Amino acid sequence: MFENLSERLEKSFKLLKGESKITELNIAETLKDIRRALLDADVNYKTAKTFTETVKQKAMGQNVLNAVKPGEMMVKLVHDELAVLMGGTSTDINLKGSPSIILIAGLQGSGKTTFTGKLANLLKTKRSKNPLLVAGDVYRPAAINQLQVLGEQIGTTVYTEEGCKDPVKLAKDGIAVAKKGAHDVVIIDTAGRLAIDEQMMEEISAVKKAVNPDEILFVVDSMTGQDAVNTAKEFNDRLDFDGVVLTKLDGDTRGGAALSIRSVVDKPIKFVGTGEKMEALDVFHPNRMADRILGMGDIVSLVERAQEQYDEEEARKLQKKIAKNQFNFDDFLKQIQQIKKMGNLKDLAAMIPGMGKMLKNIDFDDDAFKGIEAIIRSMTPAEREQPSIIDGSRKKRIAAGSGTTIQEVNRLIKQFDDTRKVMKMMTTGNKMGKMMGKMPIGKRR
Repeated sequence: MFENLSERLEKSFKLLKGESKITELNIAETLKDIRRALLDADVNYKTAKTFTETVKQKAMGQNVLNAVKPGEMMVKLVHDELAVLMGGTSTDINLKGSPSIILIAGLQGSGKTTFTGKLANLLKTKRSKNPLLVAGDVYRPAAINQLQVLGEQIGTTVYTEEGCKDPVKLAKDGIAVAKKGAHDVVIIDTAGRLAIDEQMMEEISAVKKAVNPDEILFVVDSMTGQDAVNTAKEFNDRLDFDGVVLTKLDGDTRGGAALSIRSVVDKPIKFVGTGEKMEALDVFHPNRMADRILGMGDIVSLVERAQEQYDEEEARKLQKKIAKNQFNFDDFLKQIQQIKKMGNLKDLAAMIPGMGKMLKNIDFDDDAFKGIEAIIRSMTPAEREQPSIIDGSRKKRIAAGSGTTIQEVNRLIKQFDDTRKVMKMMTTGNKMGKMMGKMPIGKRR
């Protein structure tokens, strides 16, 4: 995500290297290069032009401190302006209705149905809501089946009407069922449609009028770039939607939609899809996205993802086990499951400042843990509980059961032992720190 843009912007800032102050002359080439980088990322031409003109005006009005280099000042200006361009601050969805009604719209294939499931999962797990999903795509049986599968996966009720071809009736009936069933949120999935299809546009307008939704979200496939922005404008003219959802932002996208859509339709980006899993949905934070575009990482989001998987009671139990050197392969397996729930590995690593650039040409396999899990699951309960009993014959059986080699089993056991030693040392770190604090300064190393 944004890899090419990040690299191009970094090169643009280097044009100011060696300059002692910002002048109209020395930033001209930098701004020209920044504009080219934005256009290559499929950003709307007018948006790119306005962006660089704004940065220029702010740069020329800056009194640069001696301690701040012009290149560093330009990075800050571009960062701040990128955040403004994408909306400035995050915008929440409106859930004030009883029940709250959310209407999902967009082109066919944009990821509406998957997003509907993800949104329900987010509202259920993070906001303690009881959502009802309405399968409103009356033209595509596969969409109804997909929503039913997703609903079962996340433990959420899906309302359907077999044979019903009237999306307005379906939506109204779904809301009535929600009120009887104590559902506090209704999310209505709709059929994909082209903005030029007048009949379909009239249909979704009729659904909007009939149910009077608290929130209308327009789902955009980030991979379609500038076309997505143009489509969003046409949909907004008809529906006056409340926010945008960008899907597939974890793919090979140039980022033009994320950077242009707010300025073109004047509606906030509210969510971004970052993977196929139901947990792979993030609230959109313009400032954090600007950080990531400029290679500064996104530690806040990384910590938030980790906290979502964090169980205080489990953590306390685990700490006691580590202190007693009782950390075993079952515990190890649980930690792997938590990491996997946080998202794809490359995306997580890119949130660490500086790592995105280092990992640019490295392919991360999302199944990187598969071999490790296979080995652990091939162990008996006793072997997982007491790794020390795993001898040569047991290793041979484990390797055969997991489809790996004895060398791979040996390597995992060694890595596990090393991990356990480090974790044991960390639990006694506070004691060690206190001891070092009492040492004379001259003797510290």
